Amino acid sequence: MKAAAAVAEVLRREGVKFLIGYPVNPIIEAAAEADIRTIIVRQERTGLHMADAVSRISSGERVGVFAMQHGPGAENAFGGVAQAYGDSVPIVVLPGGYPRRITNIQPNFNSFLNFQHVTKWCEQVIVPDAVVDAMRRAFTQVKNGRPRPVLIEFPVDLLREDVPEPIQYTPAPRLRSGPDPRDVSRVAEALVAAQRPVIYAGQGVHYARAWQALRELAELLEAPVTTSLQGKSAFPENHPLSLGSGGRSISQQLHHFLQNADLIFGIGCSFATTNYGVAMPKGKRIAHATLDPTDINKDVPAELALVGDAGLTLQALLVEVKDRLKGGPRGRVSVVTQEIKNLKSQWLEKWTPRLTAETKPLSPYRVLWDLMHTVDVANTIITHDAGSPRDQISPFWEPVSPLSYIGWGKTTQLGYGLGLAMGAKLAAPDKLCVNVWGDAAIGFTGMDFETAVRERIPILSVLLNNFSMAIELKVMKAATAKYRSTDISGDYAAMARAFGGHGERVTEPAEIVPAIRRAIRKTQEGTPALLEFITEKAEDFSMPS
Repeated sequence: MKAAAAVAEVLRREGVKFLIGYPVNPIIEAAAEADIRTIIVRQERTGLHMADAVSRISSGERVGVFAMQHGPGAENAFGGVAQAYGDSVPIVVLPGGYPRRITNIQPNFNSFLNFQHVTKWCEQVIVPDAVVDAMRRAFTQVKNGRPRPVLIEFPVDLLREDVPEPIQYTPAPRLRSGPDPRDVSRVAEALVAAQRPVIYAGQGVHYARAWQALRELAELLEAPVTTSLQGKSAFPENHPLSLGSGGRSISQQLHHFLQNADLIFGIGCSFATTNYGVAMPKGKRIAHATLDPTDINKDVPAELALVGDAGLTLQALLVEVKDRLKGGPRGRVSVVTQEIKNLKSQWLEKWTPRLTAETKPLSPYRVLWDLMHTVDVANTIITHDAGSPRDQISPFWEPVSPLSYIGWGKTTQLGYGLGLAMGAKLAAPDKLCVNVWGDAAIGFTGMDFETAVRERIPILSVLLNNFSMAIELKVMKAATAKYRSTDISGDYAAMARAFGGHGERVTEPAEIVPAIRRAIRKTQEGTPALLEFITEKAEDFSMPS
């Protein structure tokens, strides 16, 4: 058996159903011969984004895999791997490598050397009988510990050599570890003693599939819950205790409760400092529960800490908290939820004119508001793109089911959302999968809408086109005035039609909902759809005053 075929056999045994890639890499052909569906993209970064979403939407139970050519293919892939690393997403990356006799000779690009800072495990295979062991290490690493990319580089001449048979390979195990019981007792004691606790949930809750335990703890403590962008949809935002998610833009109720909290309990989160996440108020008492001990006290000082799987942590806390509360809540939920309701009503009242505006060009908030009230939210997976779409949608979209919102933002590469929606559709073909992006983002990855058409991945792509890099207007005043540096343009609905998809440009407020319904029908028929909404150059976001 050739080495490429051995790699494909390992993928098959690991349950990989499709390999996303860009030629030429012998592993792609070997995968097809092993009846693994091969999906070819127009550029490497989008393919990695698709693999990324496969892992996210399955809570890492199905690992996205991407293969690419040595040299320029590996070079082009760097951004997609870096994005997955920044957002803690488990993917397996299988680049080809230059032939071994020149692999370390300049200027040849060496993935093993260059990807080490954006992977949790990086290896180069140089002898055929190490192929299977390298794949075993890769899948063991990607399934366990902090979710992040792993990369195995296979020189192209190696992939043509023989691997000893029979292949001895058993799928790598998934292992979980829990926190120290003594630390659990201390955190439980603090949670019960707190008068105004706030729970801050990250994507570790998604990977642990610990949504029910999170809800039970919140209801037992009668504690309001917020999430990071990555953790959004871990707690139903139509729940009376929900504060919504925290990003660069946040709701009034979230800001108020964080500022007035006497204990903030972070579960399954990193508390990493980022411009695109909610900042923890200074001087607050913090209890931090996370899988990776390197996150403890890295960015936020934590008085109390727990290290372990979010699900095991929450289950242990539930036992301890129930014991201290004698099995039930204390009866203060109505006061807490009424305070949330009042603040939310005040906030929405202020934003209602923007969310329901009849103006032309369209208000982007009207588009997103109508979208949320037209789709079946519980059966929709939606993601944003970087910049304005992220800050406009994240405070107002209310997911009600787990893994129905792909939030991101530790690093903010434009064009990420398209691949995420496509990967989500591969992982959850029965869901409506939507990406919301702007006319800057489509300039980066828009050609891969053709991939959605060609590969029969019927997503709904919602484009907010204001013919401008609006979020940059305030910081590029001279460049815009002198050289129109923030002006961009295109007829993207026509582009979608040219690729064989459904494309429609919408300019009238009354046409927003009918257009969305037509596009949804097209996706149900198997055709990817792109709706291009002509919007104003909005610069207003829901920010704390």
